[in-house]
Amino acid sequence: MIYTDTRDSNVKVDFKTAVMGGMNSKTGGLYIPVSFPKLDKAFLEKDPAPSFRDIAFNMAKPYAEGEIPDDDLNAIIQDAYPFNPKIVPLDNNSYVLELFHGPTCAFKDFGARFMARAMSYFNRSESTPLHILVATSGDTGSAVGSAFHGVPGLDVTILYPDGKISPLQEKQLSTFTGNVRALKVNGTFDDCQKLVKTAFVDDELRGKLRLSSANSINIARLLPQSFYYMFAALSVKNRLAMDTKNKEQSVVVVVPSGNFGNLTSGLIAREMGAPIDGFVAATNSNRTIPDWIATGDYNARPSVETYANAMDVGAPSNYERIKAMYSLEEVRHLFASYWLDNEGITKAISECYKNTGYIIDPHGAIGYKAWDDIKKGALKDLVNGSKNDYTKPGLTPNVPDWANKVIDNTASGIILETASPAKFGSIVTDAIGRQPPMPARLEEVLRLPDNAIPMENDYEEFKKWLLANL
Repeated sequence: MIYTDTRDSNVKVDFKTAVMGGMNSKTGGLYIPVSFPKLDKAFLEKDPAPSFRDIAFNMAKPYAEGEIPDDDLNAIIQDAYPFNPKIVPLDNNSYVLELFHGPTCAFKDFGARFMARAMSYFNRSESTPLHILVATSGDTGSAVGSAFHGVPGLDVTILYPDGKISPLQEKQLSTFTGNVRALKVNGTFDDCQKLVKTAFVDDELRGKLRLSSANSINIARLLPQSFYYMFAALSVKNRLAMDTKNKEQSVVVVVPSGNFGNLTSGLIAREMGAPIDGFVAATNSNRTIPDWIATGDYNARPSVETYANAMDVGAPSNYERIKAMYSLEEVRHLFASYWLDNEGITKAISECYKNTGYIIDPHGAIGYKAWDDIKKGALKDLVNGSKNDYTKPGLTPNVPDWANKVIDNTASGIILETASPAKFGSIVTDAIGRQPPMPARLEEVLRLPDNAIPMENDYEEFKKWLLANL
């Protein structure tokens, strides 16, 4: 597979270059495959649906073809995924896709573990370590740190905004040792991301250190996240005839997203044949993408702090990939968009628990409320001419092609639950009046000592620290 660059379509590189480089240091652009191969129809129509690891292998194979032999790729898949995503029905046409059953209880385990093993595979012949720089707004850092910890030939530095993530998330980041360490930056996630991106285009720094990224700017993070979209779509499609009595029921996926890498992974799965009719782009008060869909103007802005902190991103990197894959009009045909403020997030957690008994985290809660509003007539109102104010929480004024399928009850929704609600215990407890269950692997982290290193939001200071310590 050949990969190109979102800023220069003349760029042509192989999988190894795209993975190990993270982004194109010459242009600042992001790598993207020149095409998206379709999975065989016979594979897509298997009954029962293929296993998650079978899906992962078959989806990864064309992207690594000629660079990672099948046996090695299969070994990477098997080692990366000793856990599975889980489908939980809320009602007969609504499902939650639980993505928090990995070691750090967040969806980013799926991307980070595959990426770490792919990088280690490609780095086997190198005499110097590959230095991974990663900015996190919450869950990325802990997933990357866990995935890379102790992996030979790889070294990880995580940047997170001091005081702007949940205490448990911070504990997951600040307790790493060995080849993984965390810097707590006096700033926002966007500041952390800017420090990382600036480092990648710093020729002097790259001349002294081999650098790569583990954020969703790295194609090796995005591709494996597409695996669970395919798994969910095929699994739900297989059961829809029983659940809805309609063999032709459509599937809409509701995606809480901040940097919009997760949603971009869904687009990749759809391009490869996943039976997904459309998406709901759901986010918090950092509504850059919903505003773009509503107005046609993309205006990156400083991020604001919210209860759904992993989505506190004002300048989402993967806007570049979405724009490279689709025109704005194509996006509008495919997406509905939705956002909530903190008050809405709290109410959504409460409503989900009251209506279904399901305890949901703040990110998934936005997805739940988006789908609930859509089912209860919000999309029908748009079809009938309602002019929603995109600056107010809720569904923004865009009517996707699949709108009438929802209105006719011939579309079912899959809501991505991206993290364990235990990671946001105080927010969830305030909303529902009880604490969410705490996984044992999170309890263990709380007992570890903090090792995070303070860092000012200053690139020269950051660069000086990298050169002195890596």
